[in-house]
Amino acid sequence: MIRSFFYIVLLILITRTAYAESEPSIQSTTFTDGYTLDIGMFYANSDSNFIATNPKTGGTFPVDFEDELLLAEAQYLPYFEFTFSFNQRHNIYIDWKSLDRKADTETVSQDFILEDIDGKDYLIETGSKLNTSLNIDILRIGYGYDIWQGTNYAVGVSLGLHAMFVETAFKGTIGICVPDSTLCSNSVATPEIIDETITAPLPDIGLYGSYEFYPGWIFDAHAHYFSIKYDDVDGSLVDVRLGVEAKICDNWSLKLAYNYYDVDVTIEKTRNIGNIEQRTFDYNINYSFTGPMFAVSYVF
Repeated sequence: MIRSFFYIVLLILITRTAYAESEPSIQSTTFTDGYTLDIGMFYANSDSNFIATNPKTGGTFPVDFEDELLLAEAQYLPYFEFTFSFNQRHNIYIDWKSLDRKADTETVSQDFILEDIDGKDYLIETGSKLNTSLNIDILRIGYGYDIWQGTNYAVGVSLGLHAMFVETAFKGTIGICVPDSTLCSNSVATPEIIDETITAPLPDIGLYGSYEFYPGWIFDAHAHYFSIKYDDVDGSLVDVRLGVEAKICDNWSLKLAYNYYDVDVTIEKTRNIGNIEQRTFDYNINYSFTGPMFAVSYVF
């Protein structure tokens, strides 16, 4: 996923360079187009589960990634943010956040079936040892327009799209079930089972502002929001950030911010059996962060 982020950034750079070469040489005397790259860290808290099937009753129930499968609830994570500012008031931004976790469960406490992963069903029995990975990437692409500008401030609005990439992998002693039946073979050592899910791009709207209160010191803030229920996705996002940027030399700055960030997404997966739609491997993911963020920023 990180490669995709940098491919998009590279595409913008190449496109903008080609466009700049074709422009007349007249430049604004008060504003210069520019690129900003932020690389930072933040501390995230996560709560996620998936829907599994009870092999005895056929009913469904949630299995918690953190409580049952022992994935870490909190950890330090990287983030990247790229901004292209042009024509004085316009901004294109891309940011990427990642949550990659892995854990070993020595003894699974309950039987459950993973349904419809690559067209197959898998049985995990009580007492089995299981290695679980859950990788979540959130990519945001958007456009911002400065409505008000002054010599030391700017206020604008933004429109963006979020996409969530979820990859789940299981390794261990796992049984393979006969499709469309309740029969599952004895548990055997199974190669890694991988499920990859991508949400449709989810829209968000936002406000942002910046104010230079002392030469080289800038206060900035933004707030983004979306809430949507469409097709198989039901989700919401709140992202509020207040921060200070300190310029340390011509191109480099340090940024410290306080961020409230919360994504809550349910992804429903179904399949048709005998003209009846049945829920299979649903996700419910809550990815939240409240606390400080730190970044190094480079302008070029």
